[in-house]
Amino acid sequence: MRVLVTGGAGFIGSHIVEFYSNRGDEVVALDSLERGEMLRREEYGIQSNWEYLRSLKNVTPVKGDIRDFEKLKDVAAGCEVIFHAAAQVAVTSSVTDPVLDFEINAKGTINVLEASRLHDASVVFTSTNKAYGENVNKIPVTEKEKRYEYADPKYNRGIPEEFPIDLTGHSPYGCSKLSADLYVQDYAHTYGLKTGVFRQSCIYGERQFGVEDQGWVAWFVIATLSNRPITIYGDGKQVRDVLYVKDLVTAFDAFLNSHLRHEVFNTGGGPKNTLSLLELLDILEEFTRTRPRISFSSWRPADQKVYVSDISKMFRLLHWKPLVGPQAGVKKLVEFFRKKSTS
Repeated sequence: MRVLVTGGAGFIGSHIVEFYSNRGDEVVALDSLERGEMLRREEYGIQSNWEYLRSLKNVTPVKGDIRDFEKLKDVAAGCEVIFHAAAQVAVTSSVTDPVLDFEINAKGTINVLEASRLHDASVVFTSTNKAYGENVNKIPVTEKEKRYEYADPKYNRGIPEEFPIDLTGHSPYGCSKLSADLYVQDYAHTYGLKTGVFRQSCIYGERQFGVEDQGWVAWFVIATLSNRPITIYGDGKQVRDVLYVKDLVTAFDAFLNSHLRHEVFNTGGGPKNTLSLLELLDILEEFTRTRPRISFSSWRPADQKVYVSDISKMFRLLHWKPLVGPQAGVKKLVEFFRKKSTS
């Protein structure tokens, strides 16, 4: 088939492109490359990922912005599926410039949906657990030595898709992604598109050139290997379920190959694959024999002390489960960045 991947040079996008290229499908990878320009640091890899895409078979890289509907409409022509992974991804940036955040995440998604409707393409949308905002922090937690855990046994399997999204703070980023999330759902109900919304927890893996305010697993690896200081916002005991990126892409493909016309999935490693920031530092010390310099700062807006996805619906409907655990996945990431630093 022919697929379009928005944000194709990004972390998740590049893995989607790679997966379908390896399978022999025709892939169009659309990316504005703005993230690299905003970071102004080549080491963070947007150009590196772009060049990697050029090396893959059956891949057409196209520089373009999802805010440009005419461009988007043209590149979507003939595509059976659009994977929508392009986004403004940082909470801190959304607080600084909420208008730009909205234009990319909300308006850009409307453009993707209209292009999908025009060409009758299915849509897979990379949403976020930030859709639930600070409501998650209303769940009582227990403080352990190096992590927080949910104190309410109701959430032993994690946060379900029915968890409330109203009457809480989200951050501008959370608002723009939630708005996009709801529009993707409504295009299924109103126009009959096949759409999958994946509310992602912490996704990590190779080609994730993380920075301080986004992609924390990769950022901790990069900082540790390059002897840079790390600032922890909060106390470091905050917990996320972590999901290796290649497992994420197989979930997308399972949805596309299912009979489902529309679904929303909380997507992560689930209760068996969780890490706190402090625990990740311990794993990295085990692999690298290095402990970076750590400082602590205030909690960030709408940060969640614990977020763990209830992935039981994905298991039930998609017959999917994570295959790569945190120890193995982090080791792969360390090896990737070690190789990158010597190439």
